[in-house]
Amino acid sequence: MAALTAEQQDLMDEEADWTARVNLYHAGGGGATGNDSLGCRPIPMRTIATDPRYIPRRTRLFIPETVGMRMPDGTLHDGYWYASDTGGAIKGQKIDLYTGHGRGSMRPAMRFNQRRLTLINAGRFDGCPPSWDARPSQTLMASAATNAGSN
Repeated sequence: MAALTAEQQDLMDEEADWTARVNLYHAGGGGATGNDSLGCRPIPMRTIATDPRYIPRRTRLFIPETVGMRMPDGTLHDGYWYASDTGGAIKGQKIDLYTGHGRGSMRPAMRFNQRRLTLINAGRFDGCPPSWDARPSQTLMASAATNAGSN
């Protein structure tokens, strides 16, 4: 496993801000279609659907259990996810992790399906979740104070 950044190590040492039961979702075959609730294209292994009354949209989340998860291209997940989607069946302490296109995209994250995971608030984000070409630390983050209360 790659060495953690200072930010990742600090987040690993924090207590959970939330916990939630995970469901996986994907595009195709009756899964997700179109844009997320912010109007963005969902990013595989980055986009999370939440109940915005529990975890506000535009929250950048760190999920320690996903750090080091091997991605389909062989890279390792850095633990960062982005609350940019919602869903009618997502109420309270439930989240959906978007895995990509097709049922096979769920394979790397299958061990998390129906489990309760630790969610740590890693700040807010503007715009759309970053693609895998952009590292989360390079993504422009707005301060929580500036965006407090905005969904």
